[in-house]
Amino acid sequence: MHILVVNAGSSSLKLRLLDGADGLVETKDLPPQVRPDLDNALSAFLDESPGIDAVGHRVVHGGSAFRQPVLLDAGADAALEVLADLAPLHNPPSLAAIHALRSLRPNLPQVACFDTTFHADMPAKAATYALPRTWREQWDIRRFGFHGLSHSWASRRAGELLSRSREQLRLVTAHLGSGASLAAVAFGRSVDTTMGFTPMEGLVMATRSGSVDPGLILWVQRRGGLSADDVEEALEHDSGLRGLWGESGDLRRVMAAADVGDQDARLAYEVYVYRIQTSVAAMTAAMEGIDGLVFTGGAGEASSRLRNDTCAGLGFLGIRIEGSNNRANQGDGLVSPRGTTPAVLVVAAREDLEISRHVRELLE
Repeated sequence: MHILVVNAGSSSLKLRLLDGADGLVETKDLPPQVRPDLDNALSAFLDESPGIDAVGHRVVHGGSAFRQPVLLDAGADAALEVLADLAPLHNPPSLAAIHALRSLRPNLPQVACFDTTFHADMPAKAATYALPRTWREQWDIRRFGFHGLSHSWASRRAGELLSRSREQLRLVTAHLGSGASLAAVAFGRSVDTTMGFTPMEGLVMATRSGSVDPGLILWVQRRGGLSADDVEEALEHDSGLRGLWGESGDLRRVMAAADVGDQDARLAYEVYVYRIQTSVAAMTAAMEGIDGLVFTGGAGEASSRLRNDTCAGLGFLGIRIEGSNNRANQGDGLVSPRGTTPAVLVVAAREDLEISRHVRELLE
């Protein structure tokens, strides 16, 4: 079965075609400019890649309605439309791709795979907000967690690299990209994560604030006369590294500016790393120990400096990095001293492989 994996993010559309052995046959990243002409862009890819048997979509938010991957039909589409406002940067582009492919290939099976699925069975103590019962029940408010496809793959691959099943390990997986989150994966199961009801909670991100005092939000709304839309725009697009530095949310640019003495950039980087460090400790507490810390995502994979600086503050957990291994690492590998526990690993983000696995399980 040849599977097309569609990852419609907030800033790009990633297409990956996998063969029956999950080998990568074709890859294409389409920029935001194609959105108005999505049908033609997808049609061109389909014409260039004959023999596609099924499509797997990454959908960020499944709410409580979707706890497992689902074969898409009109009813599932309608249920997904209802969830669009929970992940406004991500779910609508996914729906647009689903609709476009259905119009182009109406008989092609399409499966939605959700970032929330991996966290769906978190313990109630981790998933429940201390909010009025009427709110929680009427509006289905809970901590859902995100990046689940990445966390699931990273933990599975870490087990392979350590020659152990992930069901034998307590792992903190760190997905660090423009969006960022940690997960506590205890013996193959997500038991806690840093993102919550929406992808805005938790770590400092490129342009998202991460966790802030809700009282602060109320205060600035009253003091500044800000609308809910004003606040959402600020927290989603003008906060995080961009808000701290003032120039950009690109971590590489922040580090470069910090290195030449920009104090705002230095503070931005320090806040970013500090929040990761304290959150690793929190995820470790959720599992009552740690066997491995796994870095994945764009920054987690690419920046040996970020890995080193993060681990430098985690020695009290026994976490250490081997400098030469860390600097030389390319692709999946161990960057801590061999034989030490906790292990520190780097794993390339491969949501496409996790999505492919779900599609095959559902259709075969």
